[in-house]
Amino acid sequence: MLQGWVVIAVALAYIGLLFLVASYGDRTRGLGGGLGREGRTRLMIYPLSLAIYCTSWTFFGSVGSASRTGYEFLTIYIGPMLMIGLFSPLLIRIVRLAKAQNITSIADFIAARYGKGQAVAATVALIAIVGTIPYIALQLKAVSASLETILAHITAQGDVTRPLLGDIALFVALSMATFAVLFGTRHIDATEHQDGLMLAIATESIVKLFAFLAVGIFVTFWMFGGPGALFEAARQHSQTAGLFTREPPFATLLATTLLSFVAILLLPRQFHVAVVENNNEDEIKRAAWLFPLYLVLINLFVVPIALAGLLTFPAGTVDSDMFVLALPLQTGSNVLTIAAFVGGLSAATAMVIVESVALSIMVSNDIVMPLVLQRREALLSGRENVGSLLLMVRRIAIFVILLLAYMYYRAAGEAQLASIGLLAFAAVAQLAPAFFGGLFWRRATAGGAIAGMSAGILVWAYTLLLPTFADIGVVGQRILIPAAPWVTDAPEA
Repeated sequence: MLQGWVVIAVALAYIGLLFLVASYGDRTRGLGGGLGREGRTRLMIYPLSLAIYCTSWTFFGSVGSASRTGYEFLTIYIGPMLMIGLFSPLLIRIVRLAKAQNITSIADFIAARYGKGQAVAATVALIAIVGTIPYIALQLKAVSASLETILAHITAQGDVTRPLLGDIALFVALSMATFAVLFGTRHIDATEHQDGLMLAIATESIVKLFAFLAVGIFVTFWMFGGPGALFEAARQHSQTAGLFTREPPFATLLATTLLSFVAILLLPRQFHVAVVENNNEDEIKRAAWLFPLYLVLINLFVVPIALAGLLTFPAGTVDSDMFVLALPLQTGSNVLTIAAFVGGLSAATAMVIVESVALSIMVSNDIVMPLVLQRREALLSGRENVGSLLLMVRRIAIFVILLLAYMYYRAAGEAQLASIGLLAFAAVAQLAPAFFGGLFWRRATAGGAIAGMSAGILVWAYTLLLPTFADIGVVGQRILIPAAPWVTDAPEA
């Protein structure tokens, strides 16, 4: 029988393994030329690092989304396939511009297109932080929910021994913050490539892919005897018969495809791995086919696992986001249960580490340091340079961002993983007009960019962020649905 302490030990061992991989990568800097033939290793690391796009939202949430809305989940992956696969010349142009101007973040890139205006960079940084905190909270929720699923099953089996680690989400947040500080803030120059961190991220991409494929093969061929038998059983079941045959709303498909199309570049972590960490254009050409292939493979068994979960568990008994984990648990397969847990942990940790590093660079370069330089004499007295202060600001920022995400996770209630992910996508989409306008429209101005981004994020906060707090009673529903002036006795919302 699977024990709770075994799961905790595996998680700790896996995080330790990532430390070793990242340390190895840092010791052998220049992996591209140091391993294999003429940079072949680096050509593989780059598309695998792009797969940081596949977070716990992919590993757990795609199955949950498929079990509720059918094939709509695919739009989250069609957009990135189009951007990286068909629009790779656009990415190459962005990388060329970034390298020419020593760009370190998406805030720097957008600001550079508007005369390097500091107000533009600060606005982008604030929007990125506010919009990404719910996304980081999603990862904490996924790891915590996966562990709770395992512990609930163990308790039901009669093993009441539970790990005495307190809140696992807080422990995970602090561990991720420590990793990000150790391997993401070693160098003052943010344009210097972090080979160790990227090698660890590429390793995690391989782990989560193989873990998901292993669970999918087991569920499809071992539990149900093949895809034909599984889909036939789904056709005979009332809950699943019409799920994947209904016609999804076109407006929803278009909106989520557009959101994912821009998110693959505008999310801070995606810009960091796609642009800042890029070494040469050959990497992009390799990623143009390898990254879409990765997305196809990791989504290959989403629908079979969703159908299997709906057929196996009575409605409402198991969170559909946790079908990937619950199905191996149900059959007593400890090995696949551990594999699924580690795969989900990989998907979450990769995203959180790189996202927090990318955000910390924006906090230091675009928010804190401009204020420090305005009061140079008072704040930098006795310092020969600002390097040590810069690193300290980044390290503090990483811990603050992770703690804010943890607080949001504790307050957000029982929101589904997919809904939280779309919340973050919609936030960074507010950067799209300024980002692409700066690339293609010569008459775009800094004032217009700031006005557009500010208006967009305020609308996003009112229509998407506040409702998540209203659902749990932090703010009143009347703030969101005010009574019409001609109604004298409006009912309670």
